Amino acid sequence: MKAATVLRLRFKYITEETMSKESKRAVIITGSHFQDEEYIYPYYRLLEDGFELDVAIKDKVVVYGKYGVPAKPTIDTKDLKESNYDLVILPGGHEAPDRVRQDSHVLNFVREMAEKKKVVAAICHGPWIMISAKIVKGRKITGYAAIKDDLINAGADYVESGVVVDDQFVTSPHYKNNGDFMREVLKKFN
Repeated sequence: MKAATVLRLRFKYITEETMSKESKRAVIITGSHFQDEEYIYPYYRLLEDGFELDVAIKDKVVVYGKYGVPAKPTIDTKDLKESNYDLVILPGGHEAPDRVRQDSHVLNFVREMAEKKKVVAAICHGPWIMISAKIVKGRKITGYAAIKDDLINAGADYVESGVVVDDQFVTSPHYKNNGDFMREVLKKFN
């Protein structure tokens, strides 16, 4: 059997195995000028861990990170439904979350995910979206230092740490914490 055929068969097996009815479903929600590292690292870690993964962007348009990494949407933010997902990732880069948090579809979706006790994970400026969804009050949260006052003013218990876990919320302040951030996210499912 040719190597290409073996690889195709192996890929088909992996795909069928990881895309079963029991598979975990995640969505990364972002917008233009996201922090490239905070999108691409979680994207590949989730795929490696067998998640079915969507990328949600308003109007389902391709957007680019600060350094040119493309994010190709699989779903429009207006079509997000909490019942379709176990996890939402909210990457940072101050411009993308600032745009995303103005989308009422995203805010309703994130609020519903929190109400159903599903995992909400945000890094850097991503917790801005959690603030706008009104889900941080009384919760231990971290984020980029520049949004510390925003988190406190929204009623969060700001914790200066590389990663903070509070029930189903996982937050981190910077892409240098990507490893710890995704390790804690994935612990919720393994």
